[in-house]
Amino acid sequence: MKKPKWVVQKEQDRKASERETVWLFGLHAVRDALLNPAREKLRLVVTLNAQTKLADAIEAAGIEAEIVDPRKFSAPLDPGSVHQGAALEAKPLDWGRLEDVCIGPDAPRVMMLDRVTDPHNVGAILRSAEVLGASAVIGTRHHSAPETGALAKAASGALERQPYLRVRNLADAIRDLQAMGYLVLGLDGEASQTIEDAVEGKRDRPVALVLGAEGPGLREKTKETVDALVRIDAAGGFGSLNVSNAAAIALYASRAVR
Repeated sequence: MKKPKWVVQKEQDRKASERETVWLFGLHAVRDALLNPAREKLRLVVTLNAQTKLADAIEAAGIEAEIVDPRKFSAPLDPGSVHQGAALEAKPLDWGRLEDVCIGPDAPRVMMLDRVTDPHNVGAILRSAEVLGASAVIGTRHHSAPETGALAKAASGALERQPYLRVRNLADAIRDLQAMGYLVLGLDGEASQTIEDAVEGKRDRPVALVLGAEGPGLREKTKETVDALVRIDAAGGFGSLNVSNAAAIALYASRAVR
C-alpha cells in the first residue's frame, strides 16, 4: 500500500533533521553552547588563545578541542564570520512540542514569526524574548530563519535558553494556541486598535503576538486566523520599525502586569 504524501514528507523531514548539524561560532555563542547540557556537541575547533579563554567551558562539556593555527582556521564557516577563534559543530536544539513549551504559569507570552528570515533579527528577538520572559519564539520550518551560527551569535547566548520552535504551518499553530486559551494578536501598522486596547481586561490570559517580515508584513492567511490585528501605540507619525524592535515593544506592551 502506497504511503500518503504527508507521511512520506514527514519521514523525509525526520531523516533530514537527524542528519542536520549547525556550526556555532564566536566566544560567547560557543561558551553558552558548551555549557548547555541539552546541546549535543560534535566537534570543537579553536585557536590556542580561544582555548585558554574557554578552558572552563571545554572542561565542563567534556569535549576534546582541535587546536588550529589562526591563519588556517579549518571550520567550514562563511568567509565573513567573526569567529574569534572558536567554532563548535553541534546538533540543533530540540525544544519539544508546542503544547509543552507554551503552557506556563502566570499568563505566558509567546512570539510568532511570519516569514521573518533574517538571522540577525531573529537572534535579537530571542534576546528580547528571554529578557521579557516570553515562553517561546515560534517560526516556520520553511521561510523562517533556521538555527545557524549567525543567529546564535546575534542571540548572544539566548538561543541556548530561549525556546525557538519551527512549526510546519503557522496558521495551524495559531489555531492550536487559540484552543489552549491564547489571545492571538497580529501586528499590523494599519490596525485600528493598539496592543494595549486589545489586552485591556485580558492581561491574565496567555497572549501570542504575531509579527511579519519587514516590508510584506503578515500574510493574508495569518491576518484571517489571528483573533485581532493590532498596532504599536506610537507618538506622532513615524516610519516602520525594525521587526526585532517591534517585537520587544509589543512584548512589553502586552505584559501581564503593568
